[in-house]
Amino acid sequence: MQVWDLAIRVYHWLQALLFLGLLATGYTETGPHIPLGLMLFTLLVWRLGWGLFGSETARFANFSSSPSEAWRYLQGMDNAGAGHNPAGAWMVFSLITLLLIQCISGLALGGFLDRLPFAQLWLTDLVADVLTSMHMLLAKGLPWIVSIHVGAAILYQFRGHGLITAMITGRQKMPLILPEPSFVSPKRALFVLLGAVFVTMAMVVLSME
Repeated sequence: MQVWDLAIRVYHWLQALLFLGLLATGYTETGPHIPLGLMLFTLLVWRLGWGLFGSETARFANFSSSPSEAWRYLQGMDNAGAGHNPAGAWMVFSLITLLLIQCISGLALGGFLDRLPFAQLWLTDLVADVLTSMHMLLAKGLPWIVSIHVGAAILYQFRGHGLITAMITGRQKMPLILPEPSFVSPKRALFVLLGAVFVTMAMVVLSME
């Protein structure tokens, strides 16, 4: 069954590559750390837009789950539908949130938020200090969280769920007969991506004034 559209798969693997690049350039303090951060921020804005206007399995509303649903799934009491399983959904929300916080804090450190509207009111020294501390903390914590995510994906791959294969091909074998998810045009994904690029470019331009 087709479970992932091309946009989700491109997003997933680009995010992985950018994360590795940011880790390398961040720890060595050399290389294009800021450009990579801007690219990841753009990618995350794209994912947020696709989570609202994208294909059925990409939309946040269609795979959000309660903690009890995730716990029942982990205990084998519930089956997953097409797309993210209940436990995986929590990991997705966590990663997107933490990566977005890391990007925003990095943008603050790079001075990209200084010229935003009303920045003089909310971007105080205290806020800047908090963002700096969060950036340093997440730089140490995110690799562990990502490792858990990768480890779980590998485990479920060997258990026959094919999570990694599905993120490459877009197709996954489902244990139950389920209705086919609906997918929207790739042109919409491109349009949302252009919107995300515009957001980043506008922020960069404002920071140069």
